[in-house]
Amino acid sequence: MVKARPRQGRIRHVPEPSDVPAHVSRRRAATEETASANRRWWDAEAGDYYREHGAFLGDEDVVWGPEGVRESELHLLGDPADLAGRVLLEIGAGAAQCARWVARHGGRVVATDLSGGMLRQARAVAARRARTGAGMPTRTGAGRVTDVPLVQCDGLELPFGDGRFDTVFTAYGVFPFVADSARVLRECARVLRPGGRLVFSTSHPLRWALPDAPGEEGLVVRHSYFDRTPYVEENEARQATYVEHHRTLGDRVREVTAAGLRLVDLVEPEWPEWNTATWGGWSPLRGRLVPGTAIFVAEKPTRR
Repeated sequence: MVKARPRQGRIRHVPEPSDVPAHVSRRRAATEETASANRRWWDAEAGDYYREHGAFLGDEDVVWGPEGVRESELHLLGDPADLAGRVLLEIGAGAAQCARWVARHGGRVVATDLSGGMLRQARAVAARRARTGAGMPTRTGAGRVTDVPLVQCDGLELPFGDGRFDTVFTAYGVFPFVADSARVLRECARVLRPGGRLVFSTSHPLRWALPDAPGEEGLVVRHSYFDRTPYVEENEARQATYVEHHRTLGDRVREVTAAGLRLVDLVEPEWPEWNTATWGGWSPLRGRLVPGTAIFVAEKPTRR
């Protein structure tokens, strides 16, 4: 699920007055505070987020970022024809659009998210698809609709056994929204089988150095790329209501390798000509000059 916030990228056309935080700062935010704030925020935002962005994301598709580049183009999870029978885990799944696409191609997939509200949205989408017959035909009945299993959990502590999955993936889920992304990577490595693959997309680290504006004013460096202080929104009581964490490209690479994974690709999607939308800091102007999304592809080495 593509997720982002106005300062570092939440996709929103025009913020509503009630959507404006009382305070915005750059300050330390530890693991527990980050998880609590983001769980509450996504619980409250789930319905509006889906209504605003559901058409772009689709109910059954893997959209790797606001550029609109899809898995059907990139094949980062592998050839779609080879997904049948593979066991996959989507973390930060939101309404489980990506997981449904995988299941459509025969993958055995589980979708997880920190937010119960987002998973309720996933169940609502599944129920609507069942009513309309828009879901995935099963081998036992062409008219039946199936959907993917949903699990509420924190990406910092995945409730699955070691080596259970062939692939772990997420589109803008988990990584920007945790204080300890290195721990998430260790968990992903743990649940991957030897030879398994991890694919995750997130805001390109360069975006943290630029103002979150879609026009030319968003092309001038205003912040230090090396400042890893979290972005925090607070209510009147100065309690965190939303948190994002920044890592440089070097940080991400080191965390991947420290988890025992091997980085095999780093994709920086170019803005496609067909996409004329301006969402938050993403726009055709900026997208054609600087990268907005980074997609990391890593593999777990096979045992010798």
